[in-house]
Amino acid sequence: MRPRWRFVKILVYLLPVAFLGVFFVYPILTLFDISLRPDGALDLSAFAHLTSSDYYRETLLFTIYQALISTGATLLLSLPCAFVFARYRFRGRSLLLSLATLPFVLPTVVVALAFSAVLGERGLVNDMLRLLFALDEAPIQLERTLAIIIIAHVFYNFSVALRIMTGYWSSLGFHAEEAARCLGAGELAIWRDIRLPLIRPALLSAGVLVFIFCFTSFGVVLILGGIRFATLEVQIYYQAVSIFNLPLAAALSLVQIASMLLMLLVYTASQRRLQIPHGGRSEHSARPHTPRARMVVFITVGLMAILLFSPLAALLWRSLFAAGNLDATGFTSLAEKTRASLLFTTPLEAVFNSLRFALIATSAAVILGTAAAFLIEQRGVWSRLVDPLFMLPLATSAVTLGFGFIVALDEPPLDLRRSWIIIPVSHALAALPFVIRSVLPSLRAIPPSLGEAASVLGARELVKLRTIDLPLVGRGLVVGATFAFTVSMGEFGASLFVAQRESVTIPVVIYRLLGHPGLQSYRQALAMSVILMLVCAGGFLIIERLRGAGVGEF
Repeated sequence: MRPRWRFVKILVYLLPVAFLGVFFVYPILTLFDISLRPDGALDLSAFAHLTSSDYYRETLLFTIYQALISTGATLLLSLPCAFVFARYRFRGRSLLLSLATLPFVLPTVVVALAFSAVLGERGLVNDMLRLLFALDEAPIQLERTLAIIIIAHVFYNFSVALRIMTGYWSSLGFHAEEAARCLGAGELAIWRDIRLPLIRPALLSAGVLVFIFCFTSFGVVLILGGIRFATLEVQIYYQAVSIFNLPLAAALSLVQIASMLLMLLVYTASQRRLQIPHGGRSEHSARPHTPRARMVVFITVGLMAILLFSPLAALLWRSLFAAGNLDATGFTSLAEKTRASLLFTTPLEAVFNSLRFALIATSAAVILGTAAAFLIEQRGVWSRLVDPLFMLPLATSAVTLGFGFIVALDEPPLDLRRSWIIIPVSHALAALPFVIRSVLPSLRAIPPSLGEAASVLGARELVKLRTIDLPLVGRGLVVGATFAFTVSMGEFGASLFVAQRESVTIPVVIYRLLGHPGLQSYRQALAMSVILMLVCAGGFLIIERLRGAGVGEF
């Protein structure tokens, strides 16, 4: 049975590798071919145009610049919050940490719409200021500025940094700083000499991951910034869809992929340094007994509530009220056909499409992601090689992925460009890294002695898998499935490329509605955004019921 079991294991390990090869590597290689050989012969003119053009150099520099500022602002705000969550126990702590994760899985079109609802020219803040001070014009003009892009990026990625640092900090304890305080060290010295050196691995890991997300940001920049603040991601979409300059779009995609691959190598290396042995994660927090500690907790919770929940609350308010009166026409008209989608479908049909695609994508991502996690856990040369490879879809722009599908999957036997199946395939590919990073910590936490004891007692590999491994990673599987479902529901960039008339999803219809003039279209977009927000909130409440606060790599 051993040779047969080894053969079965190889087949299982090959499943995610084959899926990644067909639906990720092959489209990327096709982009290479288009950019390097647009007419069948070697032609580097597209890359030469990139290097010689001041405009594209400035686009690359701006992409890096806005990602660096967004990452720095995110870490600056999340570091003290992570300390408070790791150091103190207080009522509502787990629930707040759970809800803080909600913005991360919201589609970028919803995030952009939420910030427009709270900080836009007709947003709630400007409406209140106009009412209070009898102003004719909006006093806060943030639309189409770099500031609102950075604020949205902080809102979007705050929970990523918060979770990574909180989980790592909670496992370290605070004995060192307590000893330093007994020796007369002040608060500044403790931060400089104790806390920052201890938290540095988590700070690096969180910073790299946030930078990746900001570097590949699409919807936030496209809707809030416009072409004036175009990043590489927006330029890829613009060149491929508006101008149809495929060689230049492919060259931009390859520059982005190469940059992100380097960042992913740094991220996976930092994640290995963050590994916590089984039983090593424990709670060292204490209740805030002193007035100073209670004040710190109160201020932290208040700032987080303003940063994370005011845009979502404004979105909900705008969807239900118009001119101060209750108006639910955005919800009641979802079953009506609208020309705003340009795809001859109703918003309600898009909701059903999203649910159907999310269920298919979740099933595929859980099966493939679990197999990939077991492969990575083998801890050989191959595992170190495939770990960043499986993470690459996370850092590859959804626009690049959708572009690759269009140019690569257009001939038999993979003529999927006009098939609805390409939507759940792209969603499963985007969700695969989330499943892997949810299952892998649970898998690594299993003590090797359990498997060794089972082998001594005569248990075969399949029995050990069924009775030890799968039950112990069960929570990680459910967490990964919930991540996959919510990621699929909110995926925007690739769906915008490949969606057909009968397969449009919620984020695509929201974007189409926002581009169509008229109050009715805007209210329908608000209503669909609220539906998507509530689905994501429900998913993360399930996640938090199944894992401890701060646990996991995301």
